[in-house]
Amino acid sequence: MEKAKEACLAWQQEMMKTKDTAFSKVGKAVQNKINAKIPERVHQVVTESIKSMVQTVLFGSKWTTKRSPVEEMPFEEREALVRNKVKRYKQMAAAEGAGTGAGGFLWGLADFPLLLSIKMKFLFDTASLYGYDVKDFHERLYILYIFQVAFSSDEKRRDTFLQMKNWNETIKGYETLSDVDWRKLQQEYRDYIDLAKLLQLIPGFGAIVGAFANYRFLDHLGETAMNAYRMRLFEEEE
Repeated sequence: MEKAKEACLAWQQEMMKTKDTAFSKVGKAVQNKINAKIPERVHQVVTESIKSMVQTVLFGSKWTTKRSPVEEMPFEEREALVRNKVKRYKQMAAAEGAGTGAGGFLWGLADFPLLLSIKMKFLFDTASLYGYDVKDFHERLYILYIFQVAFSSDEKRRDTFLQMKNWNETIKGYETLSDVDWRKLQQEYRDYIDLAKLLQLIPGFGAIVGAFANYRFLDHLGETAMNAYRMRLFEEEE
């Protein structure tokens, strides 16, 4: 557990850092140029996929009905189960990315909603393994916050992380589902959206890019989710 605490502390410190401003501006400029050349159809698919995902997480029962929180389990065993989930979902995402990447433009478009679904399933599984009940609206909201921390700009990531850090205070602002502004929740991911994934639409090497990118994204999401739940567990112990 001590190693997990050290890793979690290092992660929290990393969440508070920002990249060099000049570098960030250059990166944003490049992203804007690439986005301008992407067909509108791609932008629509991405935006609608994120909107649908957020609404399903908050309002639907797609990922909650068969999941119950794992209770009375030693921390080390929970971590082992989560690591196995990370490994499994990385393989699943890589296979999905390779398959859709090899299929050309239309299959490449299909990858966006499929990858989002894989990411959400992983987060719901992880929450349950750490002992949190995903039937609780606030826990589903926490899942979306994890998602934002993993796939946001430096400024938004830091702000979202601080809200997670003070979760008991943050949830006081969400008394009902109508208090959630899904547009804000999806905007950062829409802006951040995996530039590497766009290369997956290019004929010739889409399969390679798709497999590598999806694997990397799930690996990053796995690290973020583990540390986000470690942070809550350790603070609750205190």
